[in-house]
Formats: sequence, structure tokens, C-alpha cells
Amino acid sequence: MATTTYRKGFIGRAFAVLGAASAAAAAVEGHRRPKASDLRTLGIDPANFPGAERN
Repeated sequence: MATTTYRKGFIGRAFAVLGAASAAAAAVEGHRRPKASDLRTLGIDPANFPGAERN
């Protein structure tokens, strides 16, 4: 039972990471800044991403 739950969690996380990577790559190719949520999913601090607004 725990193995099945782990697999579902792993697969869901894998799809989330692939989706975020795809969205971030498309944004960069389109000369736009990726969404902060996509960067966080990939383990990137949005404040340190190039093109972030600086105060």
C-alpha cells in the first residue's frame, strides 16, 4: 500500500517538474520571464533568476 502511494506521488511530482521545465523553457525562448511558481517547482529562487525586478 505504501509503495503504491509512493509511486503515485513520485509520478505526480515528475509530471509537475516536466511541466514546469517545459513552461520555463518556452518563456525563456519567447524572451519572457518564467512564472515564479514554475521556477520554484524547479528549485530555482525566483528572486535570483536573471531579469528579476530589483528594488
